Amino acid sequence: MTRPTFLVTTPLPDPGMRMLEAAGEVVVPERALVADELGAACSTGNHDVVVAQLTDVFDEATLAAAAVRGISNYAVGYDNVDVAAATRRGILVCNTPGVLTAATADLAMLLILATARRCVEADAYLRSGQFRGWQPELLLGSDVTGATLGLVGFGRIARATAERALGFGMTVRYTARREVPDDELGPLAGRVRRVEFDELVRTSDFLSLHVPLTDDTHHLIDADALRAMKPTAYLINTSRGPIVDERALVDALRDGQIAGAGLDVYEQEPEVADGLAELPNATLLPHVGSATRSVRSTMARLCAANAIAMARGEMPEHPVNPEARLSSGTGHRARG
Repeated sequence: MTRPTFLVTTPLPDPGMRMLEAAGEVVVPERALVADELGAACSTGNHDVVVAQLTDVFDEATLAAAAVRGISNYAVGYDNVDVAAATRRGILVCNTPGVLTAATADLAMLLILATARRCVEADAYLRSGQFRGWQPELLLGSDVTGATLGLVGFGRIARATAERALGFGMTVRYTARREVPDDELGPLAGRVRRVEFDELVRTSDFLSLHVPLTDDTHHLIDADALRAMKPTAYLINTSRGPIVDERALVDALRDGQIAGAGLDVYEQEPEVADGLAELPNATLLPHVGSATRSVRSTMARLCAANAIAMARGEMPEHPVNPEARLSSGTGHRARG
């Protein structure tokens, strides 16, 4: 059988590349492919599987003439892929779920603490030589212990964030499509409460976002939602940037509608909205929610394993659209 070929848009950390190179031929472009180039590369029939990043967009146009077996996304999210279009063409899409829950929950808690205690401002204050010793009202922040954390969404990362927040003595509420029964909550049973979205926005001291990016969640936090928040509240986002109307957030932070924000993701990454970076009440991180060595290594292993399985015509461990195998699509090329 011919060795499969993998188009790797950005090299994976170890052991990902070693796994792919052992399984087949690996093609890595000299630079990032723009949309037209990615579409052309997928349509040549020269590659069995694309190993992709969140920055690689596979929309209807890109997939229109695609001739690959699958797309292995190096991420838990897959909003960069038009899954319905891929399914119609019989192209499997895979992700790397379950491995970055703790790391991202840790980061959400970091942003809660950093925004509340003005850590970025304090660091800059000291480094600029302004610190002259302890002062009674120097850089006063907000309490975390006793505050109410509102979780928008209640999947694995949100629940892990809840466990951490409870350890800090926070009151935890969440909103989700359904109330999760106690027998599914494990150690959270009896310690968290579901409320409607409007109430969560209105009553939370920290509003933390944990939902996927969909048509329904795009700009879920808009100018109206920001106006409904307490003026003493903080917005935390470790999910996807476009869930927040970033321009409206800049206005809300500048006008004092809310106390602050802690962000790891942005609406137009890597760009941020004009004025956001200049605001002292915004704690900004460069999309590092999963950025620990062990997590990124595990993600690379899962991503490579998914790609290898698809290239061999096998069902991978983490398919997003397993029904693509049953579709009448003609996306993949025949292998001899």
